[in-house]
Amino acid sequence: MQTDSNNLCAHYDKCGGCSTQHIDYKTQLKKKEKMLLEIFEDNYLDTENYEGIIPSPEIFEYRNNMEFSFGDLKKGGILQLGMHPRGKRFDVITVDKCLLIDNDFRIILKAILDYCREHNFKKYHIKTRKGFLRNLVIRKGINTGEVIVNLITTSQNSHDFTALADELYNLEYRGNIVGFIQTINDNFSDTVVSEKEIIYRGRNYFYDKLLGLKFKINSLSFFQTNTHGAEKLYAEAEKYVGSSKGKNVFDLYCGTGTISQVIASKADNIFGIEIDKEAVKMAEENAALNNRENCHYIAGDVLEKIEEINIKADLIIIDPPRPGINPKALEKIAALNTPEILYISCNPKSLARDLTELDFSGYKIKSFKAVDMFPHTKHLETIVLLNKED
Repeated sequence: MQTDSNNLCAHYDKCGGCSTQHIDYKTQLKKKEKMLLEIFEDNYLDTENYEGIIPSPEIFEYRNNMEFSFGDLKKGGILQLGMHPRGKRFDVITVDKCLLIDNDFRIILKAILDYCREHNFKKYHIKTRKGFLRNLVIRKGINTGEVIVNLITTSQNSHDFTALADELYNLEYRGNIVGFIQTINDNFSDTVVSEKEIIYRGRNYFYDKLLGLKFKINSLSFFQTNTHGAEKLYAEAEKYVGSSKGKNVFDLYCGTGTISQVIASKADNIFGIEIDKEAVKMAEENAALNNRENCHYIAGDVLEKIEEINIKADLIIIDPPRPGINPKALEKIAALNTPEILYISCNPKSLARDLTELDFSGYKIKSFKAVDMFPHTKHLETIVLLNKED
């Protein structure tokens, strides 16, 4: 779906999921560029080698992954399933007409909400720690059409969701539903934690493709949320890296192994480090799927595991979480004196902080560009190529 930014989402005046939908898309891009360059300049980083911003291929229905919350709009009110309204952490508004998500997501959200209302299930209250329903995660392989649905609940009800699974499988989608799962999460934090998994139908993973390669992804592992945007991002990263032939590549915070398998496929060796053990298993399976015999994956913290690799890196690829890199881990990365670092970031502020530290260690910005993966939000991906000066 491509639509004019003046044609606003039905939930836009209340939902906090996006904040700039009222602004023309070209203007959004200009504002993001301005924000990025100002952050760099405020941190005394060189912006001469900035190469512009690449727009998202789609500006609506681009998300392949959504985590919705169960809740209400007032105490004791009717059950809602969706997003938190702007400025309200504990309230939830149903977003069954959201324009950022695929229509299959809207169909599934409505069916599950109707089912849960009919059975009078109660939302989980994070303060009282009572209740049943916590979250709904829906993921879709945009290039394969495969959809998986993960209903996250507490263990405070032993309901059998077979009937709901059958109902979901009988609905009409653009894609193809391949799995319905219930994840039990009694953790006190607001983060989705898998303590037990029940597969009612199908499987707990799906496949998607990026630039000709196939990737297996489970319901909770990291994968770029904008598939066609990720293809743009990785294609640009590959241009920066050039030929990886004959090189040893470290892929830090590697997730399911997508980046290095796409952009450094001809390397002699790829060593990936990822703290999520399940993601490491997926990375190993993906390497086998794509005949990448040069890939080796290590489960653990970059701070500790980077010392276990006894081969000198010719290129380091870094794609950390939003907070950026642990300062002690960054010291170890800089101390490797690798000729090139490719830093991919979804947070310009933590990126600028880390680039400042790398600059002190002799790493200079050779070139950088932005890729808009998140239209109608303030978020932005940035690719930076760094060279080590003698």
